[in-house]
Amino acid sequence: MANTEDNLFKNVISHAKEYGFIFPSSEIYDGLSAVYDYGQNGAELKNNIKEYWWKFMTLLHDNIVGIDAAIFMHPTTWKASGHVDAFNDPMIDNKDSKKRYRADQLIEGVIEKLEEKIEKEIEKAAKRFENFDRAMFVSTNARVVEYQKKIDEINDRLKTAMANNDMVAMKQLVDDLEIADPISGTKNWTDVRQFNLMFSTEMGSVADDANKIYLRPETAQGIFVNFLNVQKTGRMKIPFGIAQIGKAFRNEIVARQFIFRMREFEQMEMQFFVKPGEEMKWYEFWKAKRLKWHQALGLGNDNYRYHDHLNLAHYANAACDIQFNFPMGFRELEGIHSRTDFDLKSHEKYSGKKLQYFDSEDNQNYIPYVVETSVGLDRMFLSVLASSYKEEKLEDGSERVVLKIPAPLAPNKVAILPLMKKDGLPEKAHEIMNLLKFDFRCFYEEKDAIGKRYRRQDAIGTPYCITIDHQTLQDNTVTIRNRDTMKQDRVAIDAVKAIISESVSMAELLKTI
Repeated sequence: MANTEDNLFKNVISHAKEYGFIFPSSEIYDGLSAVYDYGQNGAELKNNIKEYWWKFMTLLHDNIVGIDAAIFMHPTTWKASGHVDAFNDPMIDNKDSKKRYRADQLIEGVIEKLEEKIEKEIEKAAKRFENFDRAMFVSTNARVVEYQKKIDEINDRLKTAMANNDMVAMKQLVDDLEIADPISGTKNWTDVRQFNLMFSTEMGSVADDANKIYLRPETAQGIFVNFLNVQKTGRMKIPFGIAQIGKAFRNEIVARQFIFRMREFEQMEMQFFVKPGEEMKWYEFWKAKRLKWHQALGLGNDNYRYHDHLNLAHYANAACDIQFNFPMGFRELEGIHSRTDFDLKSHEKYSGKKLQYFDSEDNQNYIPYVVETSVGLDRMFLSVLASSYKEEKLEDGSERVVLKIPAPLAPNKVAILPLMKKDGLPEKAHEIMNLLKFDFRCFYEEKDAIGKRYRRQDAIGTPYCITIDHQTLQDNTVTIRNRDTMKQDRVAIDAVKAIISESVSMAELLKTI
C-alpha cells in the first residue's frame, strides 16, 4: 500500500470512530482483536445498505423470496457441506516477526506483482504505437510471455497443492518463490499447516462431543436445508431464488485491515436454483446484474472489476469475484459462484431426505443446480465509507472533511438547524422537523455557530441542512443547503419535502438498475 493510501485508510478509520460509525468492540477493556461495534451513524448506514440489497432482490425479482435462518444448525449440516473436513486455510508463520499468514495469499501476492509487470509493459507499448494490438503484443512480447509463463507455472503448482491438500508442496512453493515476510524481511518460515476456521461451542448443560455444535461460517446452508420448505409453501417454480441477510463467524488466521476481514461479520447471500444445464447462463446473468447494482451507487465504475477464480472451491464449476478498489487496493467485495448441485445432493445424502424438484413441464424430478451471489455487508460498508471520504480545500482557503455517501444510504437525510436558540426559532424548527420525520431520518441541532454545524453534518454525510432564521417566521421560507455543492437556496417550507425526496429516494435508486 502506498504511503498516501496508507494515510488515507488511517484517516477513514479515525473518522469512523470520531463520528459514530464504528467503534472497537469492548474498547474499555482494550478491545477484542478484529471485532467491531457499529455506532449510531454506522448502524443507520448499515441498515440502509441492507435495505438497498433486500429490496433489489425481493422487490425487483418476483421469483426471489427472503428467509431468516437460525445461526445454530444441526452439526451434521457442516459435515454435509464439507466445512468439517475442508474448511481450512493453509497457515504459515514467520519465526522472526512471529506473524501468521495464509500461505496461498502470500503466493497469490507474487502472481499479482507479475500481473502488474505485464500491465506496465502493455501500457508502455500502448503509448508508443498508434494502432496498438493488445492481444498480439501479449502473445509475442518476450518479456510478457515470460511473465505469463511464470504465472501459469505458479498457478498450476498452487492449484495442485490445494487440490491434494499437500502442505509440503505449498511450503516448497513459498521457498522456491523466495517469499519474504513483509515485516521482518526474512524467509525464515515454519511448515505450512491446515487451520479449521469454524468456531465450535456446546449446546445443553453437558460439555462433551455429543453436544458440540458450530457457529455458522456462512449463511448459505440455512437456505439449502430450507429449500423444499420454501419451494412448497411459496409454490415456487424453477428458476427461483432465496435471499438472506445474517451473521456468520470465522476464526480467521489473519483478521486485519479494519472491517475488511473480521471474525464476526454479516453476509447478504442469494441462492438461485436453476435447471441443470442452464447454470452458466444464469451465472453470466447474475455477474452482470450484480455489477450493475454496485455501479448504480455512483462510487466510480473504474473502482470495480471482475476477477475469475483459478482455484475453484470443491462445490463450484465456475466462480468469480467482483473486486472493489479499497484503500489497500483491489480486493473481493462480492462472489458469484456456480455451485452445481453439490449442496442439495450432499444434504440429501446425509439427511436421508429427498431434496428434489418436480418439474411439471418436463414431468421429471431433479436436484437443481445453484448460482450464488454473496456480498459481505461489512465490506460493502467499507467500500461506501472509504470512497465517500473526501478532504477538500475550499475557495476561501479553508478545508473540510465530507462523506459524500450516496444520498439514499446516508444515516441522516436532513439536519434541522435553528439559527439561534431564542426568538421562537427552535419552536419553528421542531414544527418543520415534525413535518419531515415520518418520511426522512432527521437530525436536530442548535448548538454552536451555523458554520460549525454545517461541517459536522458534512462529516457524517447528511445530504441536506435546513436553516431556520428570523425570515422563516415572516414568510415560511428556509435555507436549504446541499452537502456536495454547498449551494444554499431559499425555498418555501412546503417545497422542502419534494426537494429532499428527489435525491434520497431508495425507490429512485433502484429504478436505475
